[in-house]
Amino acid sequence: MTEVWARAALWLGLALVATLLSIRLRVATALSEIVVGTVAQLLIGVFAGTALLGATDSWVTFLSGTGAILLTFLAGAELDPVIFRTKWKESLGIGFVSFLVPFLGCAAFAYLVLHWTPRASWLTGVAMSTTSVAVVYAVMLELGLNSTDFGKALLAACFVTDLGTVLALGLIFAPFTLRTLAFAATGAVAVVVLPWLTPRFFRSFGGRPSELEAKFLLLILFGLGALATWADSEAVLPAYLVGMVLAGTVGKDHALVRRLRTVTFGLLTPFYFIRAGSFVSVPSLVAAPASVLGLLAAKLIAKSIGVWPAARLFRYPRTEAAYTTLLMSTGLTFGSISALFGLTHQIITQTQYSILIATVIGSAVVPTLVANAFFIPRYLLPQASPEQPGSADAALEGGSHS
Repeated sequence: MTEVWARAALWLGLALVATLLSIRLRVATALSEIVVGTVAQLLIGVFAGTALLGATDSWVTFLSGTGAILLTFLAGAELDPVIFRTKWKESLGIGFVSFLVPFLGCAAFAYLVLHWTPRASWLTGVAMSTTSVAVVYAVMLELGLNSTDFGKALLAACFVTDLGTVLALGLIFAPFTLRTLAFAATGAVAVVVLPWLTPRFFRSFGGRPSELEAKFLLLILFGLGALATWADSEAVLPAYLVGMVLAGTVGKDHALVRRLRTVTFGLLTPFYFIRAGSFVSVPSLVAAPASVLGLLAAKLIAKSIGVWPAARLFRYPRTEAAYTTLLMSTGLTFGSISALFGLTHQIITQTQYSILIATVIGSAVVPTLVANAFFIPRYLLPQASPEQPGSADAALEGGSHS
């Protein structure tokens, strides 16, 4: 066990470094963890060999997978059902084109320009269609726009986009067999039963130090995740759907969400994102910078072609339409999840994976910088409260993983 504890200390040390960098540079922690994982694998490989990090160890893979499942569940649970009901037209409209146009456009770019295989091209379309809830949520909290109708509609549109990404990932790459039908049927029953069962079960037995709520949710997520992988699908698919249908129950229990976030972001997601970064091949990126820049440009152009007209159709002023377009162009969590899925299932090569991850990182940074530098709808910003100085900074840190 000495080797396991020493390796665990190494991973948590890297996670601590990544968190300090995210605070210093004011970026999402997930982004810094991916970069730290890439650099760590490169340096460790030079001085001590690539096996030292142990990214393929079974226990690292388990913690990484659990982090992806819980992160996806929490992202779904952040959806505000009330806001979605009141803003459903613009949320569905903007969110759908934000997924569809980049999905088709980037898949075509990968196939026609980069000459990747059809399966690798479709995987590229899935990875590039995402919108980063982590980045958008952090920006909304920092500026105080999360309390405005504009910010709430924008966040709801992000969830629609990412739901399209998760569904596409599961439907395109899962073989349609009897196992698929069993998984779909069980998932449909869970979507119907859980919103009724969960609040009643929590009221009857919850609220105790034994953390029954967390055990119940983990049981559901692990069970559906096992069923998904048995059907050759992806475990994050049921996790996102369960999070969405329980948003009215779990999402409103702020104490429970805070406890789940502590475990997820304090222990689990660092293993996921650092591991994702460790698979990036720096020599491959150095050899193909044009592919990264071209794919990033393809995503940004496709997002603009889809989101800008939709925002204007829903009577967004030009500033709000431009800001919406840029923030919907960001990508991070589900982009990296899709890319890692493709690598582990041998849909893409390590070189293609490295290009996708570099593009995902670029899409998390470039649109956000441009949006906040030139297109913030300042007339929507709430008046700062003199009694709460620094509240924006605290909100930014709290939302950097959501």
